[in-house]
Amino acid sequence: MKLHELRYNDGARADRKRVGRGEGSGFGKNAGTGHKGQNSRGRGSSKKAPGFEGGQMPLYRRIPKRGFTNVGGIKYTVINLSDLECFEAGAIVTPTEMFEAGLIKQVANGGVKVLGNGTLSKKLTVKANKFSASAEAAIVAAGGQVEAI
Repeated sequence: MKLHELRYNDGARADRKRVGRGEGSGFGKNAGTGHKGQNSRGRGSSKKAPGFEGGQMPLYRRIPKRGFTNVGGIKYTVINLSDLECFEAGAIVTPTEMFEAGLIKQVANGGVKVLGNGTLSKKLTVKANKFSASAEAAIVAAGGQVEAI
C-alpha cells in the first residue's frame, strides 16, 4: 500500500447536499427549509436569541428590576459562636482551623467574621478578621482571647 492509494472506507464519507439545484435533485425550490417564513431565511436563522418570545416583550424585560449589587462592598464569611463549640478548650482557632473542621467552605475576600449567635463555654483564642460586639464579649467572658488579623 502506498500513500496515494489510501481511501476512506465505504460509507465513511457522504457527498454534501447541493440544495436549490432543481426539483429533480430532491432539494429544489425551497432547498429543504419547508415553506416561506423566518425559519427559511438564511441557514442559521432558525436559531433565535435566548428569551425571544416571537416579538412580544420578553419576560426579563416585563419584570421590574429590584435591588443592586454593591461592587465595592466587603463580603465576610460568617461563623457563629455556637459553631466554635467543636474545638477543644485552650485551642487557637484561625480561619484555616475553621476550614479544616468543615465550619466554613471558603474564606471570602473580606475574611471571616464571628457573630454572637449561641453560647461559648470553652476558653478559646479566636483569630478572625472581624468580630461582632456580642461575640467579642462572649469569648472574653468565657476566658478566651480575641485577636483581629
